[in-house]
This record gives sequence, C-alpha cells and structure tokens, in this order.
Amino acid sequence: MIVALSRFTIANDKAEEVHRAFQQRPHLVDTTPGFLGMEVMHASDDASEIWLFTRWRDRASYEAWHKSADYHESHKHIPKGLKLKPGTTEIRVLEVFAD
Repeated sequence: MIVALSRFTIANDKAEEVHRAFQQRPHLVDTTPGFLGMEVMHASDDASEIWLFTRWRDRASYEAWHKSADYHESHKHIPKGLKLKPGTTEIRVLEVFAD
C-alpha cells in the first residue's frame, strides 16, 4: 500500500475555502483503480496548514491517477487566486508493507 501525505500551507485568506473544496469536490478519484481512501485535516490550530492523506494499492495506481484527466479536472474546484507557500508545500509517499 502507498500512503501519500500532501502538506499545503496557504499564503492568503483562502484556507477554509480550500479545506471545503477538498472535502466537497467531485470525488473523481473514488472510482480510480487502486484508490483506497482520502482524508483532509488541519495539522494544527493554524487554518492555513492543510494535510491531504491518500491511500493507494500500489505506486503504479498513485502515479496513474496523477497523470489522468480526472486528476486535472478535480483541481478545477480549488479556489481561484490560491497561493501556496512553496517553502512549506511538500508531498511524501510512503510504502507500507503488510506481513
């Protein structure tokens, strides 16, 4: 299983709007082969810091989603004028092995 942890820090006042967009956007990813689930949360009391957790069957599924037309379509629901702080935006992919 692959767990992708995406941390976003929003530079303007759109943090709550971004959080809602991640939760309410069309779940195009739900029907993607290999997708196992998604969670969105604030990591602290700072509303501008948002974590997106996605779980995938394998790395190939994760990479296929990020190259798909549905992936790009899902971003149309993110607020216009969004500014991410590049120094604190990161994506980490962890491979989890079951015994």
